[in-house]
Amino acid sequence: MSLYPSPQERPTELFTRLPDQYRDHETESGWVTANKPGQKIHSFLEGPSFDREGNLYVTDIPYGRIFRITPDGAWHLVIQYDGWPNGLKIHQDGSLYIADYKQGILRLRPDTKSIEPVLTHRRSEGFKGVNDLIFDRYGRLYFTDQGQTGMHDPTGRVFRYDPDEQRLDCLLTNGVSPNGIALSPDQNALYVAMTRGNAVWRLPIFNDGSVSKVGIFVQMAGGVSGADGMAVDQAGNLYVADAGNGCVWSFSPQGRPLHRYLVATGGPTVTNLAFGGAENRTLFIIDSSNGAISCVETEEPGLALYSHS
Repeated sequence: MSLYPSPQERPTELFTRLPDQYRDHETESGWVTANKPGQKIHSFLEGPSFDREGNLYVTDIPYGRIFRITPDGAWHLVIQYDGWPNGLKIHQDGSLYIADYKQGILRLRPDTKSIEPVLTHRRSEGFKGVNDLIFDRYGRLYFTDQGQTGMHDPTGRVFRYDPDEQRLDCLLTNGVSPNGIALSPDQNALYVAMTRGNAVWRLPIFNDGSVSKVGIFVQMAGGVSGADGMAVDQAGNLYVADAGNGCVWSFSPQGRPLHRYLVATGGPTVTNLAFGGAENRTLFIIDSSNGAISCVETEEPGLALYSHS
């Protein structure tokens, strides 16, 4: 007997796809060699984040590209550089913060197209390979350090960086492939997607900034991949990209499954998602296997991120 009723399935529609002129099949990429050996990979999109003008920024990991997509679906290459950009969030000052697997946490100023390092290591130790990031209401940055961790090596980490104090704290050291990251509306809990454990962990955050009583918020079903990027709506519902099953799941604040959103392009590799559009009520979903972005109207508006304050 199931503990909860089956989630309601919701179709999505195609918003836009990576134009053919940007589908790179020829350039050699160390990321492709390591992660997709023998395959021809035109792109691997990640890191969706909206600016105040309604433009959607996304990253392309293997070819070090950052794209800006206008509200009508037109693509513009912002920059291409020597890196593997994954997560991306927009700071209140309009700059783009990038979780780059090769280089660490970077800041891109879109007006000058200049990239500068923010965090490249902790003390004298390099990161395993940072993945995703999010700001809280105080401007503190939380990010995951996934690397190649997994069930065989549960040493993935979660960090918090306070730029005012220039203080970097390690909140978690035993993550099973920490990937996507999100905050609850009251910011008293941090959600972390553990991809290779196919679960979402919940980290209660205390007044002194420490975490304790970490537990599994949602244990998802099996498959070839697992929980990836995440977003939260104003009611506290959590949306989780399923990187192996072509869909996004939504869960109530108590972890009850609500909906299963099926991507319009049908590809299995759904990596990330973000709220945008009118009143922040549209969920935009990345299908990295097709270089396409689907969208769907949700019952609740998305939670406004730090960039909108």
